[in-house]
Amino acid sequence: MSLKHAVLAALLEGEASGYDLAKIFDVSVANFWAATPQQLYRELERLAEAGLIAARVVEQERRPNKRMFSLTESGRRDLVACTSTPPRPSAVRDELMVQVQACDEGDTAAVREFVAQRMETARAKLARYDRLREWMLDGRDEDTYLGEAERVGPYLTLMRGRFFEEENLRWGERALAVLDRRAAAGSAAPEAVRQG
Repeated sequence: MSLKHAVLAALLEGEASGYDLAKIFDVSVANFWAATPQQLYRELERLAEAGLIAARVVEQERRPNKRMFSLTESGRRDLVACTSTPPRPSAVRDELMVQVQACDEGDTAAVREFVAQRMETARAKLARYDRLREWMLDGRDEDTYLGEAERVGPYLTLMRGRFFEEENLRWGERALAVLDRRAAAGSAAPEAVRQG
């Protein structure tokens, strides 16, 4: 599995420019596959050269021309093959977790702030995901949407992103409570020694 397949899957939504795809990645795909706009543009060129997507130029009067990309039949077959290949197990590489692991010997106050920042990021992502969810549901309840929608994959990945960020918040709340309790106990320890 690679960025190639994430781009092909994003193009299931329909023809898009590189700019449009970068927005799609930022809003919905980023919760499970991160890519910079530069990586997307390079991948689009490779996919076009491989015949997995088609590119056409749209002339614009007051702005530069733009290239629009769409899936080819070859790209669709590649995507179908991708969905039947077992995925590799997920591997987590999280710098914050390394810092938390070492916080007892390091700058615990800084690590506490990093955890709080991660929670703020999670809240912002949840708000963005909630807006996307409301747009997708378009006034329907979830069961109705899932029964009527032409495609449910984007909604299922959105749900996974929401659950992930909700868990980040739960973990962050617990981590902050532990760090705060230990900091309070640590500041009380010298007082107990003086009184003893």
